[in-house]
Amino acid sequence: MSTYLADKAEDLTVEGPSATFTYRRMGPQGGVPLVLLHRFRATIDWWDPEFLDYLAAVHDVIVFDNVGIGYTTGEPRDSLDGFAEGVIEFIEALGLAQADLLGWSLGGFVAQRVALRRPELVRKLVVAGSSPTGWVPGAPPMSEKVLGIMSKPDGGDLEDMLYLFYPETDAARASGLTHVDHVSTRLAAGGPGVSEAAANGLLTAVGKVLEVPFEQVQAELEAIKHPVLYANGVHDVMLPAFASYVAVQHLDNATLVLYSDAGHAFLFQHAKAFTTQVTNFLTA
Repeated sequence: MSTYLADKAEDLTVEGPSATFTYRRMGPQGGVPLVLLHRFRATIDWWDPEFLDYLAAVHDVIVFDNVGIGYTTGEPRDSLDGFAEGVIEFIEALGLAQADLLGWSLGGFVAQRVALRRPELVRKLVVAGSSPTGWVPGAPPMSEKVLGIMSKPDGGDLEDMLYLFYPETDAARASGLTHVDHVSTRLAAGGPGVSEAAANGLLTAVGKVLEVPFEQVQAELEAIKHPVLYANGVHDVMLPAFASYVAVQHLDNATLVLYSDAGHAFLFQHAKAFTTQVTNFLTA
């Protein structure tokens, strides 16, 4: 088993209006920090430490649990606005004047909402394995299988996770199993998971996103003036790359990167290549 610096980052806390936030900070401090926003049904223990180590070699990286999720106290939220408020509370509680945001999956939705609500608080956005915050014409809907896995009380088993995050090829499956091995150190420590109440709130938020009409989606994209890096795996069964292609057509300053052999978890499957893309984008 490999040893990662991210696995040794200590748990820190900061008081916000709605919660005591738990976070970890790694990498060289100074400049604009990079705050990571997580996926559906995940705590900070689920960030791949190899991915974090690559980022933290260059950036001041901060991971945290939002209000009512995992290690962070408070009443769980059930909307993108509620999650965005939690992110804003956390950034302000740390005393940060500005941050770069990297949101994966649901975190990508939240990052875009933060940029809309508090544009001065955000410098640049990385939207990974995500999409615009609503329905995009022509994009395939989530399948019944995907929705069924997402709604399982326990979040599904290993095979479910592999199906959601990686293409059904031997190479991709091997990458998925490697990711599970990477996160096993943190998970073995027995930290808090996502409660049923928090999971229900996350499901409710996702349902609301799927109901947003494209006219509103387009208006929100056009209102984002920040530089944005969109990135996806071509074989994402949850949030199709097609939606990202549409998104960048309506953003003022956007770049789109696609990984042809990957799915929802492309950022771990191609950790070194993607973190290089992120660094080039943030330092440009």
